Amino acid sequence: MTLLHRTFPSALISLLMAATLSACGGSDPVPAAEPSFAAVSVTLAHVNDHHSQLEAFANTELVLGGVATQVDLGGFPRVTTAFQRYANRSDVIKLHAGDAITGSLYYTLFKGEADAAMMNSVCFDAFALGNHEFDDGDAGLKKFLDFLRSGSCQTPVLAANVKPQAGTPLASGYLQPYTLKTVNGVKIAVIGIDIKGKTTNSSRPLNTTVFEDEATAAQRTIDELKAQGIRHIVLLTHQGYEADKALAAQLTDVDAIVGGDSHSLLGDFTALGLSSSGEYPTRVTNKDGKLVCVVQAWEYSKALGELNLNFNTQGEVDSCTGQASLLVGSSFKRKDDKGTFVAVDDATRLQIIQSLASVPTVRVVEPETVATLTLAGFSSQVTAKKAETIGTATEALCLVRVPGESTNRSAGTAGCETANTLARGSDAAQVVAEAFLAGSLAADVAIQNAGGVRIPVPAGTLSMNTAFTLLPFTNVLVELPMTGQQIVNVLEDAVANHLDNEGSSGSHPYAAALRWDLDMSKAKGSRFSNVQVRNRATGVWSAIEPARTYTVATNDFIASGKDGYTTFGTVYATGNYVNNYLLYTQTFVDYVLAQGNISRPAAANYAHQKVTTVGGTVLP
Repeated sequence: MTLLHRTFPSALISLLMAATLSACGGSDPVPAAEPSFAAVSVTLAHVNDHHSQLEAFANTELVLGGVATQVDLGGFPRVTTAFQRYANRSDVIKLHAGDAITGSLYYTLFKGEADAAMMNSVCFDAFALGNHEFDDGDAGLKKFLDFLRSGSCQTPVLAANVKPQAGTPLASGYLQPYTLKTVNGVKIAVIGIDIKGKTTNSSRPLNTTVFEDEATAAQRTIDELKAQGIRHIVLLTHQGYEADKALAAQLTDVDAIVGGDSHSLLGDFTALGLSSSGEYPTRVTNKDGKLVCVVQAWEYSKALGELNLNFNTQGEVDSCTGQASLLVGSSFKRKDDKGTFVAVDDATRLQIIQSLASVPTVRVVEPETVATLTLAGFSSQVTAKKAETIGTATEALCLVRVPGESTNRSAGTAGCETANTLARGSDAAQVVAEAFLAGSLAADVAIQNAGGVRIPVPAGTLSMNTAFTLLPFTNVLVELPMTGQQIVNVLEDAVANHLDNEGSSGSHPYAAALRWDLDMSKAKGSRFSNVQVRNRATGVWSAIEPARTYTVATNDFIASGKDGYTTFGTVYATGNYVNNYLLYTQTFVDYVLAQGNISRPAAANYAHQKVTTVGGTVLP
């Protein structure tokens, strides 16, 4: 530099130095260009939580054109038809977000074979495991997956956070963390995530099967895919709508979450007389601050979701649109002058069909022929069992998990229009608890978890099908001696499981001969007050005595500590209980047979007497 100053003018030196620095890239390196991707649009067509509900729900009441109308809602052959509309499209990925099995006699009798056959009529591009896939253990799940593999579809089964131990039933290539789907030359990754706590606590996986934290497994898998140059990433989860929104905020590089588990109806269905849990799609942001589109499609083969994603050249979601649509048949019933639902005439039927063509929340769909024939191969055995009448419900028994919850699980059942807003909660779970008490000669009280009761019961004839759909699991009745204080602790455990521990809302308790006031705005240990027991002999209610020993009848599932019932589990682990070896479904059947007609209990006999929500609202 000294020589240059001696030989050349300073201005020229400056020019030479600038040229040299420019040639070397300068003192401030130019940032590397962002990788460029082809802009692409992708449609995710999805269902979740069909729970072995393969037949349509007949006479479901919706409001169509402002008029109360009964329809045939759902049924898997309609799901098959709805998916067929995508047959000639290369931009569609067909997804099932878990809980395919358990919930009807189709599972009770066929252990997943019927469900697999119907799923293979769609040929899903991916299926994520749900917690109920483990209800019959790893071996039971393997049996179902073997049925699923027996068809030509070979649907990938996804669970990035489920790790079976070597030598156990699921260890030999049954599960994979993700699958890749190419849409117009662009690779789209679909990652499966199952809910950890709920599956381990509320189902029956092997103790050796590891369930990893959902966010940890998701981010690890996303990072692996990014290292492969894959930028378009969808999570196919089974953990619930609220958990999906929370998960999105914890992750980088996720674009969409297609979920299940909470049976959430998303979108605006007010014109149909239905409430929902949020928008479809629900737009949130990930850890990068980028758009994530979250969706879910209700339950029980009733609806199909369609999420349309538009990706830009940076591989990010520019926009998302879509709709969950109810799948209904083309026959309709409306009330006549006497107030009785009767089939509408042909002109009215055509008018309804034409009017629904402009309603995105409803699709008029006929059952697919081959799927219908496939289902018929199973239905004859089911029909014979279903046909057995056991009694009558004089009024609807509505289904609720937590009083005050946002989605009405009894939507479409006459007499249950506001069931989710009332303090009493679930009529169905209450009656099941009463059946437990009647089925136990020794019990002082009976307790049942909300999630073990699966459907609302319309007024009318009760059949074996009603019983096995209402109570589809293989639980048996057990009796445990417990102090009054332990019983209160059980109740606190059950509510804390879903309010504090991110567990299933199915843990929420219902009881017979036991009632309380519940304030969910308070902390664990102070939520239950005014807990009372009804004397079995006299019918008189009195305050529970903390030191007194009572006999509690319940199902062996929560008795063993599952679903967050920790205090139950502590007593059960000592072996100090009596197993009646009576299937809990049969207990309900026996109760109905003995009663002949069943109805909602008297108001004073409901477990929930006064309920305050988390937000401080006192329910009516």
